[in-house]
Amino acid sequence: MTLRARGGQAARENAEAYSESMVKEGYYVGVPPLVLGGACFFLHWYIAAAVLVFLALFVFSFFRDPERVIPAEPGAVVSPGDGRVVVVTDEENAGRPGKRISIFLAVWNVHVNRSPATGTIAKMEYRPGKFLAAMRERASVENEQNVFTLSTEAGEMVFKQIAGLIARRVVSWKKAGDKVVRGERIGLVRFGSRVGVWLPRDAEILVKLGQNVKGGSSVLARWTGKPASKSAETSSAEADANLTATGKRS
Repeated sequence: MTLRARGGQAARENAEAYSESMVKEGYYVGVPPLVLGGACFFLHWYIAAAVLVFLALFVFSFFRDPERVIPAEPGAVVSPGDGRVVVVTDEENAGRPGKRISIFLAVWNVHVNRSPATGTIAKMEYRPGKFLAAMRERASVENEQNVFTLSTEAGEMVFKQIAGLIARRVVSWKKAGDKVVRGERIGLVRFGSRVGVWLPRDAEILVKLGQNVKGGSSVLARWTGKPASKSAETSSAEADANLTATGKRS
């Protein structure tokens, strides 16, 4: 990545509007221990109250859903989640050569997942599986996951939501046939987990192992595919104009 590109990415990430909103599931999970903690406090069970309030605050933090500034550069492929890049490797998909990028989400990361590009979800497949620690390479293949095939103007790409040792539920807010824009919220995985993106070999990978990324704002790769026709360019411009919709929850 060039210094200019790095500087641009840093500026975008520093400009994020962190209105610390929360996924509605956070209220369902976090309010009960908070109420019980309050009851324990009035009963003078202070240790129990402290534990329950701490648990509620952790849940609220886990389900936070900050706004992000979505890059508008043509061909930008953004990270589907927050975390650290743990794999960048050559890998075939359905006989097509390409690259796979895997990102590990620790429990303190934001776990709302976002679409890496604008397009139509051509296929979404739920695959039951194991719950290996998400840091392990085998987790990308063997763990429970949702696999999205996204049809874009450049071609087809694949991204995954992968459950981990603690996260035992992958949640998708989208279905096959839905149209999505770059950076749009598509679901979440509860607690420590993993996300992955597969791109054809003509994509230019811009991230390295160990790099920290943020969902919707960090650019993983640049992939323009075949030159777009005028109609495709118009469609792309309309999609970019609708990027503000990514701030709306599904």
